[in-house]
Amino acid sequence: MTRPIVLALVGLFAPAAAALLLAVAPALRRRGSPAAALTILGSVTSFGAALLLLADRLHGGPAALATVPWLRSGDSVIAEIGVCADGVSASMLVVVTLVALCVQVFSLGYMHDEQPPSFGRYFTYHALFLFSMNVLVLAPNLLQLFGGWELVGVTSYLLIGFYFRKPSAARAAVKAFWVTKFADMGLLFGLFVLFAATGSFRWDAHLAPAVATAVTLLFFLAVVGKSAQFPLHVWLPDAMEGPTPVSALLHAATMVAAGVFLIVRANPLFEQSETTRNVMLIVGAGTALFAACLALVQSDIKKVLAYSTCSQLGYMVAALGAGSMMGGFFHLTTHAFFKALLFLAAGSAIHAVHSNEIDDMGGLAKRMPWTGAAFVIGALALAGIPGFSGFFSKDLVLEAVEHRLGHVPWIALLGTAFLTAFYMGRVVVVAFFGAPSGEKAAHAHEPGWSMRGPLVVLAALSLLGGAFTAPFARLHGEPYALHLGVGPVLAAALALGGFALAYRVYGADRRAAPAVLEGLAKVARSRAVNRFYEFGFHRVALVVSSGLAWTDRYLVDGLINMIGYETLEGGRRARPLQTGLAPDYVLAVVLGVVGLAAWAVAQ
Repeated sequence: MTRPIVLALVGLFAPAAAALLLAVAPALRRRGSPAAALTILGSVTSFGAALLLLADRLHGGPAALATVPWLRSGDSVIAEIGVCADGVSASMLVVVTLVALCVQVFSLGYMHDEQPPSFGRYFTYHALFLFSMNVLVLAPNLLQLFGGWELVGVTSYLLIGFYFRKPSAARAAVKAFWVTKFADMGLLFGLFVLFAATGSFRWDAHLAPAVATAVTLLFFLAVVGKSAQFPLHVWLPDAMEGPTPVSALLHAATMVAAGVFLIVRANPLFEQSETTRNVMLIVGAGTALFAACLALVQSDIKKVLAYSTCSQLGYMVAALGAGSMMGGFFHLTTHAFFKALLFLAAGSAIHAVHSNEIDDMGGLAKRMPWTGAAFVIGALALAGIPGFSGFFSKDLVLEAVEHRLGHVPWIALLGTAFLTAFYMGRVVVVAFFGAPSGEKAAHAHEPGWSMRGPLVVLAALSLLGGAFTAPFARLHGEPYALHLGVGPVLAAALALGGFALAYRVYGADRRAAPAVLEGLAKVARSRAVNRFYEFGFHRVALVVSSGLAWTDRYLVDGLINMIGYETLEGGRRARPLQTGLAPDYVLAVVLGVVGLAAWAVAQ
């Protein structure tokens, strides 16, 4: 067994071992602290293995694949399971394990007030989630990736609904689960079509043009659900009901990024369909602009970041639709770091103020300088200010989409760059530099180092992540050179303008929104898309399912039950003929012979 395979297996099974031990030893889980220690130890081990695996790949080490037969049909193998240790999996594994580790360490302080059994359950879910993501990332084929994909969905449901006694949290978990499950049917049916066409689940299969379009469009439906693209974005803002570190883990860096990772992993299939790529480009750019508009008018700091995540995932999808695997994947990487940083910094502020509303904050930069600095760095990186990591990845995205579909997606993404800076500037000005809005904000203070330490690590990556652009491109065999063309320069100027306008509108305690923002707020509060789905669910899906249930119960089951009943009743009526007496049977034979003779004569 080669060194890359060993490292991949260690990265895969370290969190699995922690989750399994906590599952079979309830005493450890109920005490809380042992569960946290085991989960963090598993994450540290997994992250160390991922770093070593990435170092091997950066130094020219070969990609490695190790599989064992899973499903057989006669002498042929239908599917295999194992690990794939190549550049794509190695880089994604580092992102997933590092963010998970930072979130878990942060959670030590954030979740400190939880009761020990609840604390232990929280970290058990974390261990299971990290294992599920690693199964997805290291999958050697699309069928195993689908298994990891579904495990991620289940553990996300558990983490979103962690406060399951809170009705809104329970509803949010169910909503996230069912919206993503609806989309997951696309991935399932796409696998059926792929297997029917090729007899395998390989992501590099060569397909006929029509088959390639069918498979990739079905896969893209799953991506739209998992990565919260319009119109299946409705679950992500509600999913902020989970603890804030969960939001950082699932909805900024890992779970929602699984959709984009699927496109990267199956890029050879997506490259075979120009139709699918154009759909991706339109949906991605449209979602980026639409979600940014909704983020403008949110007062809940977590929902601002949630809609921002939808928007930035749109950037990634648009880049991949434009054919830039490097742009989409590198923006996934940088976004994981600065969005996790923003969520954790927001969690630090919420922990101090005991409110999610930015209007309940104010002046936090003075009272919480570490948290304030971290949030500002994350906001600058998210807006794509030159020098920060987001600038380098957005440069690649804008360059890729500039000449596609008549510049329309490019213009939409440039507009999104301005809006991103404006809504992040609003949060920074109101929550961190405005006047304190109440007693809680006036007495806010920094958390301990278990919460500050992850902020420092993620802030450093958000600030210096651009330095990894060239090694990242080399790892994936892509050419790279920084092109300061019209797109990146214009996006940076628009971002600076967005921050300036946010200060002009909301600075000096000016919190009255312009009329256009009030209009957007009314649109956002109307929840039109949610109402459309609610109408579809209550007036269409439930009515149709009720009709199908009646048909199944009274027609299908009724027919089957009637046949069974009549069979039993006929047997009951015929039973007296079975006397067990030989003379009766002899008489029946004689009568039968006479009857046959009479019939023969009649003929």
